[in-house]
Amino acid sequence: MERIAANSVLPAIREPLTLRTADGLDLVGELALPESGSAAATIVCVHPLPTHGGMMDSHLFRKAAWRLPALADLAVLRFNTRGTTSAAGTSQGQFDASTAEGLDLEAAVEEAQRRDLPNIWLVGWSFGTDVVLRHGRLPGVTGVLLLSPPLRYAQDSDLVRWAEDGRPMIVMVPEFDDFLPPALAAPHFARVPQAEVIAVEGAKHLWVGEKYTSIVLDQIAAATGRPTPLPSEWDGPMSKWSDL
Repeated sequence: MERIAANSVLPAIREPLTLRTADGLDLVGELALPESGSAAATIVCVHPLPTHGGMMDSHLFRKAAWRLPALADLAVLRFNTRGTTSAAGTSQGQFDASTAEGLDLEAAVEEAQRRDLPNIWLVGWSFGTDVVLRHGRLPGVTGVLLLSPPLRYAQDSDLVRWAEDGRPMIVMVPEFDDFLPPALAAPHFARVPQAEVIAVEGAKHLWVGEKYTSIVLDQIAAATGRPTPLPSEWDGPMSKWSDL
């Protein structure tokens, strides 16, 4: 058994994707599936603010794609929103402050549905939570998990619509968040009766550190109905990623 580290890449079927939006843009993405090819549940990842370095390879989502297909039998679909660049390439279009990005999210969910992927959850992080809150009430979506929501572009009116919608919402708020710490987040999300707000002790907005990565990935697995806690060791093939 070998301990799973920050750069551990576990076995999966990984496929580059091109998502076509309703307004005719091509977006860069990737789908990671369990080696069996059959997933128990699906997450669609919406990354942090691209004007400040957010992309599909932002560390939590890259680690989700590296680990969750093997550890939790999850399908992990991640993509660059319009105008965003990662090592996989650049999505067409321009940043639109979470408005037209709704079409990007819709294209990703439609791709998951086209492939008959089960139990689709949206996982937004920072800016990605604004996209999810504004545009994520889509057919086929089971629920949403929000990481470090800043409520920069999303409004309380969006929360009211989620309250009326009724689908599950899990909100993970770092104790030391730079934008919306737990005490400030609570009154907003109180508008959503079904929202489970989890204040994560010691965490910061970017969830740096293996301790906090594990907390987030465990919560994703639990939300989608998979057993937790996830293993911290792996007995099988495992490669190590290097950015060099």
